Amino acid sequence: NVEEFVNRYLLPKQKVRTDGYPSLNIINKTQQHIPKVTPSGLVDEWLPWVHIAIGNLKTFLLGTFHGVTGKFLQEYLNEFCYRFNRRFVEKEIPNRLLNLAIFHAPIKTT
Repeated sequence: NVEEFVNRYLLPKQKVRTDGYPSLNIINKTQQHIPKVTPSGLVDEWLPWVHIAIGNLKTFLLGTFHGVTGKFLQEYLNEFCYRFNRRFVEKEIPNRLLNLAIFHAPIKTT
């Protein structure tokens, strides 16, 4: 719920920049809400990686996992973000993965 989030995490009169999603208009009650809608003609100029990232995510989920179940969706998204954020440092990936495997707590499947 947007109102719960606002009351819990935002300070009164705080500046809040968002997209123009109508549900976020409730932020105006207690904060300074600054919505900004990207004009359709400028989407590719302002947000060039958005379509590429979404397409890569869809390909990753459908190609690698042949679909996704809700049970492990967050784990799939975490792995995609990890890979995407490190796409230019491929040589470091094996060492970083080994470190994560050593220090990460086991994931319970039940």
